[in-house]
Amino acid sequence: MILRQFLHGEPIAVSYLFGCGGRAIAAVVDPLGNVASYLRAADETGMRIRYVFDTHLHADHLSAGRALAAAAGAEYVLFTGAAVKFPFRGVREGEVLELGNVAVRVLHTPGHTPEHISLLVTDRTRSTEPWFVLTGHTLMVGDLGRTELASSAEEGARALFASVQKLKALPDHLEVLPGAYAGSVCGRSLSGKPTSTIGFEKRNNQAFRIDDEAAFLRAMLTEIPPAPPEAAKVRAANSGLADAAA
Repeated sequence: MILRQFLHGEPIAVSYLFGCGGRAIAAVVDPLGNVASYLRAADETGMRIRYVFDTHLHADHLSAGRALAAAAGAEYVLFTGAAVKFPFRGVREGEVLELGNVAVRVLHTPGHTPEHISLLVTDRTRSTEPWFVLTGHTLMVGDLGRTELASSAEEGARALFASVQKLKALPDHLEVLPGAYAGSVCGRSLSGKPTSTIGFEKRNNQAFRIDDEAAFLRAMLTEIPPAPPEAAKVRAANSGLADAAA
């Protein structure tokens, strides 16, 4: 397994490149900015990028996903229900994508947005059990993603509660690799540490700990922070709607 984490400061976000060094096949998750950095990292590790995932249609920054997929000759991957105006590879709950000895299982984890996915990653040269989960803006270190940027806040919170139960059922030792950290507009109590485990978050993440749905809804609907600047326009651009209207 090869894994590279890209910590972005403006906007605050996290991207990942990972894959099978032996078979020289990689994926990139939630890229933004200049695609050259991901192409260079793939080249330096001797891997070819096969898939480019966006865990969801972002509202806080412009995705580089389509541009990177085009530059790398890769498939651009979103949840099959994503409302976009361009071709993509749609994936469903439970689908497994292969990267040589690395397997990527799709978990549909809506709430932050309806099309949000998390990616459960296994390195079969090490174990048949998953090693880490890429959670985007569903579960971050210290908090969960806000729920009103792509639906009503309450509708999103109800979906997020169900997604939380799915993530809580994962093994406690599983590493959590989120899509943002402290300073991001997509969470309220985020840590500056950009990785965690399911078990640590179950013990110390106040929102993730709530087991009662009514209490969860109250917590998620209280003191919602201001939306990112031009959030609707950014999400429209990432969905191709802005291209269609041009």
